[in-house]
Amino acid sequence: MSVKIYVPRDAAALSLGADKVVKAITQEIAARGLDATIVRNGSRGMFWLEPLVEVEIAGRRIGYGPVKAKDVARLFDAGLMEGAADVLCLGEVDDLPFLKSQTRLTFARCGITDPLSLADYEAHGGLAGLRRAISIQASDIVKEVTDSGLRGRGGAGFPTGIKWKTVLDAAGARKYIVCNADEGDSGTFADRMIMEGDPFVLIEGMAIAGLATGATKGFVYTRSEYPHAIATMTEAVEIARKAGILGPSVMGSGKTFDMEIRTGAGAYVCGEETALLNSLEGKRGIVRAKPPLPAHKGLFNCPTVINNVISLASVPVIMDKGAAFYRDFGMGRSRGTIPLQIAGNVKYGGLYETAFGLSLGDIVEKIGGGTASGRPVKAVQVGGPLGAYFPKALFDTPFDYEAFAARDGLIGHAGLVIFDDTADMLKQARFAMEFCAVESCGKCTPCRIGSTRGVETADKIAQGIEPEKNRELLADLCNTMKFGSLCALGGFTPYPVMSAMTHFPDDFAPVPLIEAAE
Repeated sequence: MSVKIYVPRDAAALSLGADKVVKAITQEIAARGLDATIVRNGSRGMFWLEPLVEVEIAGRRIGYGPVKAKDVARLFDAGLMEGAADVLCLGEVDDLPFLKSQTRLTFARCGITDPLSLADYEAHGGLAGLRRAISIQASDIVKEVTDSGLRGRGGAGFPTGIKWKTVLDAAGARKYIVCNADEGDSGTFADRMIMEGDPFVLIEGMAIAGLATGATKGFVYTRSEYPHAIATMTEAVEIARKAGILGPSVMGSGKTFDMEIRTGAGAYVCGEETALLNSLEGKRGIVRAKPPLPAHKGLFNCPTVINNVISLASVPVIMDKGAAFYRDFGMGRSRGTIPLQIAGNVKYGGLYETAFGLSLGDIVEKIGGGTASGRPVKAVQVGGPLGAYFPKALFDTPFDYEAFAARDGLIGHAGLVIFDDTADMLKQARFAMEFCAVESCGKCTPCRIGSTRGVETADKIAQGIEPEKNRELLADLCNTMKFGSLCALGGFTPYPVMSAMTHFPDDFAPVPLIEAAE
C-alpha cells in the first residue's frame, strides 16, 4: 500500500520553501524506488513548524518540521517512511498541544484533506449540511442559522440569520450571495487558509445561503494578492459544478445556485460591503450611503447577502450538527467558535480555533507563548489595523464581542498582533492615521481630511511642538472621525489612536531637551 506524504500547498508554507521540499521528496522517492504518494494539503495553522511534512502510517499522521529541502535525504535515511525518530520528528500531529487543545469546527478539515478532492471532502463529513438544507424549507434553514447564534465573523458581529431572513423576505426577481473574501487586515489569514485548504466548505456554505434566501447566483470577491487562493477556489468551483453541487439543480434538488470568483485590486476600502459591491459592478470602489441596505438593494440593486468567508464556512457544520450543537460553544451573545489569528512578535504564531471566552492574556501568553524576542509584551492589537491596542492591564478581557466593546475595543476579524516593550505607541498611532489617509476612498471629509491632519498632528507631538495642545487636537480629530465618517474605515481609525494615547501616555510625552539634543 502506497504511503501518503503530506506537504502543504498553503501560501505560508510555500513562502517558507514547501515546493522545494516537495521537489526533494519526489527525487528521493524516485531514486529509492519507493511506493509513496505526495498529497498537497492545506496548512494546519502552526506556522512556526512550516513546512510541516506529515507521513500517514496505519491511520496516524506523524509530523516533521520545520523541514528544509536539505533535510529530506537525511529524513529518508532515518526512516521517514516508517515515521522514525529524528530531531525534526514531532510525533503524532493531532497530539501536539497547540492542535489538541483547539475546538475545530469551521477548520475541521483544513490541513487534513486534499483541498481539491471532493471524495476526500465527503469522506470527512462534507456536504452533509447541504443535503440537510435541500430536505427542508428555506425558512427552516434561516431559523437554524439564527438559532445557532452565528454572527458575522468579518468584524461587525451582526447576526447572520437576521441578514438572511431580510433577504429571504425581500421582494426581487433575482437575489445574490456575496462572499467578502477581501481579507486586508494585518495579522489575518483565516479566509485565505479556508480558500486554499478547504475550498469546498465555502462553496457548500454559499450554496446553503442561496437555498435559504432564494438567491441563485453567488460571487466570492477576493484580492489580487491571493493568487493561490484564487487558483484553488476557481478550480474547486469547476469541480463542484461538474459534480452537480453547483448549477441548475443543486445535488438534484431542482434548485439553482451557481457562483464565480472575482478579483479586486487590493484596495482596503473594498472590504467595506458597499464599496465591495461597487467594485463587483465594475465601478470605483467607494462607499455607498445607507440606507438602502444591501439586503434590500445590493448587487445590481437586488437583495443581497454579504457575508465573510468564515461566516459562510461555519454554516455547513451548523446545518449538519444542528443549531444547539453550535450554540453550546461560546459565551454571552458570542456563540460558536472563532479562528484566532495570532501574529506579530510572538513565539507560536498561527491559527487557533476555539470557543469564545478565553482571556486575552491566555491567548497571548499560553497559546502564543509570549513574544518571539523574549521581551515583555507591551501591547496587543486586536481586530486589524483599525483595532484598539490593549495593554497587559486589560489581559483579563474575555474574547467576546460585548466584552471588548465595553473596553473600547473590537474583535473584528479576530486577528491579534503582538508587540514587545520596544514598540513606540506614538508611531503606531501615527501609522493608523497614515493607513487611513492612504486607503480612504475620499468620499467623506472626516476620513479623507481628518486622517491627513491626524498624521500631521502626530508628527508635531513627536517633535515636541505644543504637545498638550496637539494631544487634545488629535483626540478631537478622532471624535470627529468616529462619529462623522461614512464607513468603518474612518469610523474605526480612532480606536488604535485613542487606545494608544489612553494606555501608553508616556509614549506621547514631550521629549526631554537633553535627550533631544543627544
